[in-house]
Amino acid sequence: MAAEQAGGWARIFAQQTPVLRGFFKRRGANDEAEDLVQETWLRLLRAQQAQADAIDNPEAYMFTVALNLARERGALRQRLTYSTEDIENFGSQLASSECVEDTAERVQRRHRLLALLGALPERTRAVLVMQYRDGLSYKQIASRLGVSPHMVKKHVVRGLSFCRRAMADEMKE
Repeated sequence: MAAEQAGGWARIFAQQTPVLRGFFKRRGANDEAEDLVQETWLRLLRAQQAQADAIDNPEAYMFTVALNLARERGALRQRLTYSTEDIENFGSQLASSECVEDTAERVQRRHRLLALLGALPERTRAVLVMQYRDGLSYKQIASRLGVSPHMVKKHVVRGLSFCRRAMADEMKE
């Protein structure tokens, strides 16, 4: 019986994955949509294991889980909003470097970093700010965001890689 129910969930999930992805994207989770779809799947599997009775309407249950995830993400976004001043302060911390000799060059670099930070996905930007401005560890950031430390590391690597490439490309021009 459990194997049949798991197979039914897999079929429903395979059919509804594009719909779920669109559901999350319409709620502003463009960069996180795939992660949220997978989290929905994990929560469904956990719920299936925890419940003795079969769920009457699996699709409705799946969208209830997805809606709850979207709400959690919205609440998290409200807690993680950073003011322009915070981002500018962070940009100035990143831009201050011993190798930059000229003040004008330092100012240009700071403005470029601020623009690059603004171009990053919201979660990646938040992770970089928490790590470099607030000095938090991966575990602390993961706890605040409700993700794994490995996911935090991915965001740091993505963000720094993006900034380094863009700065290197700018130096070539």
